[in-house]
Amino acid sequence: MDAHSRGGADEIDPADQWVLNPHTGNYELRLDHSAGSPNSGSSRFSGRPQGSPRGRSRDPREQRANQSGGGTSTGSRREVPPQRSRRQGPPEGGPRGEGSGGAQQAGRRKRKQAKPKRALKRTGIVLGALVLVCSLGAWALYEHFNGNLKSVEVSGGSGGFKKDQAVNILVIGTDKRVGDGNEGYGDKNSPGHADTTILFHVSKDRTNATALSIPRDLKTRIPDCPTKIGETEKVVPGSAFERFNTSLGQSERDPGCTMRTVKALTGLTVDHFMMVDFNAVKTLSTAVGGVDVCVSKDVNDKDSKLRLTKGNHTLAGEQALAFVRTRHSFGSGSDLSRIETQQQFLSSMIRKMKSSETLTNPAKLYSLADAATQAMTVDSGIGSIAKLKSLAEEVAKVDPKNITFTTLPVLDNPAEPVGRKATVVVNEEQANPLFSMLRSDTSLTEVKQKEKADKAQANAKQEALLKGPKAAADDVRVNVYNGGGPSGAAQETLSWLQLNKGARLATNGGNSPEPDIAKTSLKYGENQADQARALAAMMGLPASALKPTGQDAGERVPMTLTLGKDFTAAGQPVGGPAKLPDGVKRASADKSVCAK
Repeated sequence: MDAHSRGGADEIDPADQWVLNPHTGNYELRLDHSAGSPNSGSSRFSGRPQGSPRGRSRDPREQRANQSGGGTSTGSRREVPPQRSRRQGPPEGGPRGEGSGGAQQAGRRKRKQAKPKRALKRTGIVLGALVLVCSLGAWALYEHFNGNLKSVEVSGGSGGFKKDQAVNILVIGTDKRVGDGNEGYGDKNSPGHADTTILFHVSKDRTNATALSIPRDLKTRIPDCPTKIGETEKVVPGSAFERFNTSLGQSERDPGCTMRTVKALTGLTVDHFMMVDFNAVKTLSTAVGGVDVCVSKDVNDKDSKLRLTKGNHTLAGEQALAFVRTRHSFGSGSDLSRIETQQQFLSSMIRKMKSSETLTNPAKLYSLADAATQAMTVDSGIGSIAKLKSLAEEVAKVDPKNITFTTLPVLDNPAEPVGRKATVVVNEEQANPLFSMLRSDTSLTEVKQKEKADKAQANAKQEALLKGPKAAADDVRVNVYNGGGPSGAAQETLSWLQLNKGARLATNGGNSPEPDIAKTSLKYGENQADQARALAAMMGLPASALKPTGQDAGERVPMTLTLGKDFTAAGQPVGGPAKLPDGVKRASADKSVCAK
């Protein structure tokens, strides 16, 4: 019983006598104390009984009516009104205290009912407005970044990356002296060169990546380059032995020519390019809040204007640019030493970009996206924010600890006199295995012990396919397709198999229906396993190239050999080596190294 009630101990609080009528869905007053018993009959859900005292109406309008004599007669019996819209309580005509000076005031509880329709309506309006504002904001942001991005149409690439294939991106740093922020760094109005070039290879499974730096002073072959200037198309003649950096800017060569030169050098088809200038280093380093570097000595370079004391520094703007431009501050003072310094700077920038400090800071992310889109020129294949975002999502899957930086192995140019060595040439002994590893999508990263054990177990299972009896050469029936090897590779392999190995049943299938296949494969039926082992031995195929179908093949159905990008020539073993040759330097993007 309510503490403020004046009734006896057996009196029932009227506030507790309102019950829900299941037939009408309304609350009704139940004054019969025995109503809860089975014999209460129909009075259980009746309104106020005739002659019962009236209660004060909770509706102010009715209170005013009662005060003016317009209330309902106490002797009348009426239906209980429906639920109120704001809060549920006893309807007008509920009980009130009676008698002079001793009127009983029953305790009441205020019952609150939610207003579902009105609440939903208000919530819908708020959410709708919020979605509209966010949509307009996202659209404006998309349009802003899209407007920043510059793209050019070039030839010489693959036509676009694929999510189920390895990706090759050419990052070009040009030393052009035109445009905002690029003045005052050398030859005025120079169209620039491929001053810094990095081939970024992302593995098919996105577990690792290799960043291969190509020296600007490398003497190599530059192929003929179709170039579009405005509405005019022309072919810029190639050169048999020229500096690599002239593949861009000089003789009106565009980035597509640099892509073609890289393919001629490495055998890898480039999917896309991203080109930045001097100003990009300044804006990007500032956007991430500075890039952390370490130097092992005091530096005062008059050419690049880099001035640092020994120890750790956070560089942004002009100082960051001076750090990546300096040639004489570290190492031997050559371009090769500058490449190592640039790799250290880029590794640190990658760590900064992927740090929680950046990824959880909306303002910094906006600044970084704004600076990046303003700084880059890309090929038309990734010439929109949507396409660029799709590529970025693939690259972002690689952990920095599995990104390996290395430099194309080179030697001093033997054609130049001693003491005047200004250019370099490819070190074929070290470079060819490196190119082969990239073409076969082999990681340069040392895997952890568990990963190494898992890989060894998988390799052991695959290696078992090479063990067992081999068919005679003249019983080997195979159809050869070219899916990524050099032009004419299928016919060359066919002739070699028939003339050199006695595989007279081999045939030429021509070009594969699926072009740009990374790795050579041999598909065969279970009853052709002996033929597959024989062909693998002839061609030097690795166990990973064998692809059994799990079913028997028809009596005269040939096996299918598809030559991939890892195929170089008939008679040469297919597939790259498992590790880099001795002498090839590499560095992991997750490691901080002091410039020396």
